Parts: sequence; structure tokens; C-alpha cells
Amino acid sequence: MSNADVPLWAAIAVAFFLILGSALALIGSYGFVRLQNFYERLHAPTLGTSWGTGGIVIASIIYFTVTGQRLAIHELLVGLFITLTTPITLMLLARAALHRDRAERNPDVPVAPIPFPLVEGESEKNEG
Repeated sequence: MSNADVPLWAAIAVAFFLILGSALALIGSYGFVRLQNFYERLHAPTLGTSWGTGGIVIASIIYFTVTGQRLAIHELLVGLFITLTTPITLMLLARAALHRDRAERNPDVPVAPIPFPLVEGESEKNEG
């Protein structure tokens, strides 16, 4: 099956998901440029790449399933890998930056939470 033999419904679906995925990736990139500090900049690209990749992976699955006359699900591994690794990378980068900024005593970073003081006699209640 050549590219000219792709059914209209498949071409429309592939185009829709490609445009959707590309738009979400573009929004994430815009958020990366527009937002002010490191902590704000982490969020937009993470969501943009995760959801943008999802749209492109769906388009790829539809196209290769229709043109190959078999179910093409190996693209799901790419989507699964990106979906799992992007939030983990975000969390590790944020924790490293937070640790660095707290060590440098940066005033723009929230201080570490202070544990609530124990009320007299509370420790015995929790232990027993």
C-alpha cells in the first residue's frame, strides 16, 4: 500500500493527531521560553512533551496499522518510555535544584518545612 492508498478517514485521523501533538509540544516550548524561573519552566515542557508525544504516537500507530495491514503497537513502547521517564526526570531535576538553592540560601526558594512542635504528652500517644 502506497501513501496515495491511505483511506481518507485514516489520513484525517493521522493529520489531526499530528497537529494536536505538535501544538501541545509547541505550547510546552512557549511555556519554557515565557515562564520566569527554573521551577516554573519545568512544568510546561514536561506536559508538552508527554502529551505532544502521545498525539504523535497515536498518529504513527494509525498510519502504520493502515498502511501495513497489521496492528502496529511497537510505537506504544516509545510513548510508554517517554511517559515514564519525563516525570521522573522532572522530579530529579527539581529536587537537585531545590537542594542547590537551599544550600546557597537563595531567598527566592521556599524554606524547608519545619515539623510541627509536639504537644506535651503527644509522643506517648503515638508510640503506645
